[in-house]
Amino acid sequence: MNRRLLFFALLLAAAMNNLSAQDRLWYDKPASCWLEALPLGCSNIGAMVYGGTEVETIGLNEETFWAGGPHSNNSTESLAHLDEVRELVFAGREDDALDTINRYFLPGPYGMEFLALGNLKIYFDGIGEVSDYTRVLDLDRAVLDVAFDSEGSRHRRRYFTSLRDRVMVMQFSASGRDALGFTLGFDGPYRFETSAQGCSFCVTVEGKGQEGVPAALRAVCRADVRTDGDIICENGVLKVSGAGKATVAMSIATNFVDYENVDGDPEARNSERLAAVSRKSPRRLLRRHEKAYGEQYDRVKLELTPEHPAPESTFPTDRRLAAFRDSNDLGMVTLMFNYGRYLLISCSQPGGQPANLQGVWNAEVNTPWDSKYTININTEMNYWPADVTALPETAEPLFSMVRDLSVTGAQTARVMYDCDGWVAHHNTDLWRIAGLVDGAYWGMFPCGGAWLATHIWEHYLFTRDRDFLQEYYPVLRGSAEFFLDFMVKEPSEGYLVVVPSVSPEHGPKGKESPICAGCTIDNQIVRDIFLAVEGASLELGTDEDFRERVASARVQLPPMKVGRYGQLQEWMSDEDDPMDQHRHVSHLYGLYPSAQISPFSTPELFNAAKVTLIQRGDMATGWSLGWKINLWARLLDGNHAYAILRNLLHLLPADSGDPDGRTYPNLFDAHPPFQIDGNFGACAGIAEMLLQSHDGAVHLLPAIPDEWESGSVSGLRARGGITVSFSWKDGEITALEISGHTDTLPLIRSSLPLAPGCKKKLPGKSADHPKESISESPLTGVRAYEYDFAL
Repeated sequence: MNRRLLFFALLLAAAMNNLSAQDRLWYDKPASCWLEALPLGCSNIGAMVYGGTEVETIGLNEETFWAGGPHSNNSTESLAHLDEVRELVFAGREDDALDTINRYFLPGPYGMEFLALGNLKIYFDGIGEVSDYTRVLDLDRAVLDVAFDSEGSRHRRRYFTSLRDRVMVMQFSASGRDALGFTLGFDGPYRFETSAQGCSFCVTVEGKGQEGVPAALRAVCRADVRTDGDIICENGVLKVSGAGKATVAMSIATNFVDYENVDGDPEARNSERLAAVSRKSPRRLLRRHEKAYGEQYDRVKLELTPEHPAPESTFPTDRRLAAFRDSNDLGMVTLMFNYGRYLLISCSQPGGQPANLQGVWNAEVNTPWDSKYTININTEMNYWPADVTALPETAEPLFSMVRDLSVTGAQTARVMYDCDGWVAHHNTDLWRIAGLVDGAYWGMFPCGGAWLATHIWEHYLFTRDRDFLQEYYPVLRGSAEFFLDFMVKEPSEGYLVVVPSVSPEHGPKGKESPICAGCTIDNQIVRDIFLAVEGASLELGTDEDFRERVASARVQLPPMKVGRYGQLQEWMSDEDDPMDQHRHVSHLYGLYPSAQISPFSTPELFNAAKVTLIQRGDMATGWSLGWKINLWARLLDGNHAYAILRNLLHLLPADSGDPDGRTYPNLFDAHPPFQIDGNFGACAGIAEMLLQSHDGAVHLLPAIPDEWESGSVSGLRARGGITVSFSWKDGEITALEISGHTDTLPLIRSSLPLAPGCKKKLPGKSADHPKESISESPLTGVRAYEYDFAL
């Protein structure tokens, strides 16, 4: 075949596979390492499936299997030295303040580790030379299929973690007579015991202690086998032989009940789950799983339709990723968006634990940063896609953790600072610690819990769920109470400031110590908490006196400032380094995820934020790139946001040290190492390029790149309880549908005009005759069409 014919053949294949290319990861060989394995999850179980032919390896995690046990890490010496530290900061002696905090505020321990459970090993009999191999993760169904030919038999293996039944299901078949045989085994980094009896294979794994906190947890994994062959149990392993098909249902549980109680019965939990699924056929189990998963995943659909489908979209996913930077493979963008939603559904469900630094997937011993909850950006980023991409239930574990922290953090606030309310610093774990960890440079951030609490108000803005707001109002109030007590007036201008604190993991130019007073992100977060309490108390018709106290304090917070380089200042004093490209851009919290910076209401700050982002550069760690996609989207620059997304979608082979690689072969985000927040940041960023609703209007295509010439999206959520769907082509919005919990239509803002024949499905009698106008911000150059359907 000549080159021209090959090119057109690839184009045809790309067109035929365009839809599946947006909803599946596929490979033509088994994974050779964990970062090539594919993730499955149902919140409580995390599984990494390698797709091996002779030996299958499945890396296992259980969301409550952590090191240590119930404990706290509150310093009993900090209070006696709090005023001393403040005086040192106000005197410009930040190094001494750092030393004092390290000496008296950090008794340890510094948080427990999320543990790798180990690997389920499946040793298959009679596998010789392999051909026609495929390994496919179908995001539409959350099902992983492996298929290949060997020794005259077609082998098929299917894996899913049931969102409905909370077990992992494995189905094996071979086409030849009695061609299927295998042995179940296990290996892992911690002490374990295996047993096999009847049709069950069991593993008990002991947890580990850490930093003087003894192990309080153990995990039990039980796999039940159904087969048309023979089962033999001996020497702690289970063997199947002479079979044509087999189904394995596996449950994992620990003795964790809550952060104070470890009296659970994992064997009983496993028995209950497995008894429930034992009465259901494999086909029914799959249907139950697909229905439960589809109820969440199917709410949003995104299509980006280039004029010519990219031939690269037919490549195996790792090769497709490698080719992305030099292609126009818009399906790769959609795939990354869909994958982010898939991962969030898979690792965060009601009744479970929040997604940690690695979601619910970890194979490491001495895990980077213990895979804890880093709450100075990373945990928050995990949940940026939840509301806008119509997955509100995935955030329930986050809110549950924040409520826990409002209890443990109340003790921290009283013991460490003699304050009312509650506080959590820059890290927490399964045991809901709220004191400082790691060191003052990182840990002296008393706004971590408050940042988490802002998600409560944001969730209400999206859902208008008044019962939810009523339930969580005490948590919001408690956060505000802490800052009313903790903040003091700084001596130079008399503003109320948070002190001591740090702008996360970063310090001013030329200084060794980051300890400061009134850094910009603190002021922004506290302002958001105060506004949330004011808004919530008004909505609920309660707490008028407290609302007035909060409002009075809010107007005493330091304003955001523009520095000598035209940048948004990170600190109250002008100490930014324009050559610094640090990964944290904490002072841009006010631009995103907050809504304090706008091209229309704060144009000077909008321009200053843009200067800061340019100074910080277009390369960073994976999670930082995820944040920058959102920031450039909020700056309404779609081409720049897309350039950052392209930087993120740069293959980092698992065995390579490519300094620019930010995505692993299985599309996990690379800090490096693996952190899942970059996946969620990218997903949220793509949504932010398509729809925004924070600035007084529902804004369609606010940051549309030139390459995204046509497409459609359905089911995105906007603030106000609104669902938005639309399509665009040739520079116009061609269809628009708005529905939701509102009787009055919102103001519609769009970077593209509504086409004269635009198909509209909107509530209200005036839907077909909106008033059109142009909204402009001369200082920023922002211009958009506006449609008021209420007139």
